[in-house]
Amino acid sequence: MLLAVDAGNTQTVFGLYEDGRLLEHWRVATEAQRTGDELGALVGRFIDLSTVDGVCLSSSVPALVREYEVFAERWAKAPLLVLGPGVRTGIAIRYDDPREVGPDRIANAVAAKERYGAPCIVVDFGTSTNFDVVSPEGEYVGGVLAPGIEISMEALFSRAARLIKVDFAEPPTVIGKTTAGGLQSGLVYGFAGQVDGIVEAIRGELGAEAQVVATGGLAELITPHSKTIGSIDPLLTLEGLRLVWERNQS
Repeated sequence: MLLAVDAGNTQTVFGLYEDGRLLEHWRVATEAQRTGDELGALVGRFIDLSTVDGVCLSSSVPALVREYEVFAERWAKAPLLVLGPGVRTGIAIRYDDPREVGPDRIANAVAAKERYGAPCIVVDFGTSTNFDVVSPEGEYVGGVLAPGIEISMEALFSRAARLIKVDFAEPPTVIGKTTAGGLQSGLVYGFAGQVDGIVEAIRGELGAEAQVVATGGLAELITPHSKTIGSIDPLLTLEGLRLVWERNQS
């Protein structure tokens, strides 16, 4: 079985695959100080590590890569593939310096091309809101990075003493009748409008009506209010890691 690991800045998602089928997945907080032994103890609570035949990792936290090497060697006793330069992805990367592209963004592009075809745009609602673009020729051509929803709201709360923290939830109306309602409306409709504006600009530059797929923890909150997002695929990154793993097996 394959253990796919998407270690983001805020959360880490684990997915267990057997014969290309996702059996189970888990989401935990990312802690950059975790050791390989701590990872082994943590993941061992979810699965029998002796059943793991391989580990495929995308990490936005460089310090964790070494710890996952320890985890794979000492605990899973399985080969580790770290998505990065030199790894076969099956997609051409047209970027000035491919080493700058986050591995999760490449995994998203790989999975989106496979599942939805080209051209397409992936909107990943994570620590940052990432827009990643697959051209009509099926190549990864870059994207857009914008502040994420949670970071933006935390910055607002920290700078405005009279504002309160609110749940990330759909407001009852666009026009807020309370401070909480106004904040929730700004969050949902503000970010939906941001997505639509950026997507339309990307489509104009591509010269193609690229379909849009959303992923990430808050995709389900924003997508119903977006005019451009056509699909939600919350585990798209894990699927990209599975595809990359398979394409690197001899």
